[in-house]
Amino acid sequence: MSAPDWFIRAIETVPRDGEVDVQGVPIHYLEWGERDKPGIVFVHGGSAHAHWWAHLAPMFIERYHPVAIDMSGHGDSGRREHYAFEVWAEEIMAVCAASGIDDPPVLVGHSMGGLISIVTAALHGDRLRGAIIVDSPVTEPDPEREEAVRGRAFRNPKTYPDLESAIEHFRLVPNQPPGPDYVMDYIARHSLHEVDGGWTWKFDPNIFPRLKPAAIHEFLAGIETRVALFRGELSGLVTPGVSDYMHTLLGRNAPVVAIPEAYHHLILDQPLAFVSALRAILADWEHSIPRR
Repeated sequence: MSAPDWFIRAIETVPRDGEVDVQGVPIHYLEWGERDKPGIVFVHGGSAHAHWWAHLAPMFIERYHPVAIDMSGHGDSGRREHYAFEVWAEEIMAVCAASGIDDPPVLVGHSMGGLISIVTAALHGDRLRGAIIVDSPVTEPDPEREEAVRGRAFRNPKTYPDLESAIEHFRLVPNQPPGPDYVMDYIARHSLHEVDGGWTWKFDPNIFPRLKPAAIHEFLAGIETRVALFRGELSGLVTPGVSDYMHTLLGRNAPVVAIPEAYHHLILDQPLAFVSALRAILADWEHSIPRR
């Protein structure tokens, strides 16, 4: 399948690379657009990276200053001996400062990135304009960690003799129908790096075994800034029951948006529907007053 014009325009909008030190570890990020516009910070899922947003973030530069972070242990950021949601939250706020975001930004987090965004919003809500949580189930283990605990994914990543053979082994976790070929190929190429003997995945395979547990439901209930919940109608992770539970924890004071024909990785399989929904929420937040 040939890539459509919107995708080509997006990935040809080359981001600027940045880096900031957080507790002795270099944290890499990408940014697009003009720094004097309101910030919007994209947070990837477990074992993913900032380039998962590179085909979407440029579609917001007319009104916003988009930034996408590589959490420690992911992408082109450094690794830690141990990982914690609270430290990842600190990384997000450090990237906001380093990328020149002065006014409170909006966070957009997918999957485990949504859980990280929940913790960030609970701890630093007075420094945020809101958080949009994208298919992040709170009442069960997050999907990437569950796969890691079961030993089916992310553990002992293989090394492949060349880049193309490595790309052929790229799979979405949890399993679902893949997104369009042009999206999958772009994400896969930025998921790999060259090592002695060939090519392997960038993420730290010790992320989940060394991740400090967190009571995400307590963080969600303690958020005082604005929140919106997105879910893929076909994902099976954030079911109507799960989203209703999350909605209750938020005092039933947050929009819940279901993206049609979307699985868990809805930013890959339904990117334009996701962008439309996100633009609508952002437009409302620009002109409405939060309900207490």
